[in-house]
Amino acid sequence: MTIQMGLQIPNFSYGTGVENIFPSVVAQTREAEDAGFDSVFLMDHFYQLPMLGSLNEPMLEAYTTLAALAGATTRIQLGTLVTGITYRNPALLAKIITTLDVVSAGRAILGTGAGWFEAEHTAYGFEYGTFTDRFERLTEALALIAPMIRGEEAALQGKWYRADSAFTEPRYRGDIPVMLGGSGERKTFRLAARYADHLNIMAPFSELKAKREVLARRCEEIDRDPATLQTSALVIVNVDETASAPEGMEEVAVFGSAPQIAEQLKKRVFDAGIDSVIVNLPLHGHTPGLITEVGKAIHEVLPHRVIPEWTRTALPEV
Repeated sequence: MTIQMGLQIPNFSYGTGVENIFPSVVAQTREAEDAGFDSVFLMDHFYQLPMLGSLNEPMLEAYTTLAALAGATTRIQLGTLVTGITYRNPALLAKIITTLDVVSAGRAILGTGAGWFEAEHTAYGFEYGTFTDRFERLTEALALIAPMIRGEEAALQGKWYRADSAFTEPRYRGDIPVMLGGSGERKTFRLAARYADHLNIMAPFSELKAKREVLARRCEEIDRDPATLQTSALVIVNVDETASAPEGMEEVAVFGSAPQIAEQLKKRVFDAGIDSVIVNLPLHGHTPGLITEVGKAIHEVLPHRVIPEWTRTALPEV
């Protein structure tokens, strides 16, 4: 798995009837594919997050939607950023992700983390537990999932999960890339060093460089080459030359024209040693052409710019 530039779709509120929601998601994903984005991610939530809107705004179930997007696209990688491990039995999650890999012809990414949205757990009847509980569950889950997505039988008699000779067939690839999301240096970073291909570091811009250095040490502690664990940052983008990030958002969001946004990402993300960026545009909804405009600008500042073979020879003009 290689991610240079990903798109997260964080909301499905487009001011339209329900019949237009999924077509709008397809249109955004296809535009991202044509514009050189190599991956599209959905949030794995059942309600909209409070910082993005009201709880009762539209929210599609992630894996059902990703499977449908697999049939509507041909090249772009598909995953969640990220699945709370508390929402699904991990053996079932391994089955879901290997099935998504089959129906997408090898384009699935397993994104997961410990989970955090307590109100959602309470409403749907999922056990939330303590911070320690959730990381114990994530640790056990990864130990079970890792062999299953490699085609091995897995058995586990843990505190939280039990499985006996669990396996997944069919599989499209010998392995499926794993992305963890989080910022915890003691727990998340150690799990990423052990199990992950990619870590989405959820931290303010000013902390990214230090976080990257700690992650490298976590890899070295288990004799892993840090270069084999790719990193990204999730950044909120607002294409508006007249606006600036509101108070409290300056460390996670960039505002301005598309070239200005790209330059800020270079200075605040790539120059901090982060390999790649995943952007979302929650203030824009579905605005045709905007994903292309942003993608073209970001491509120009990627630290290891490689235009995927499947994109157009020259990125489209806007």
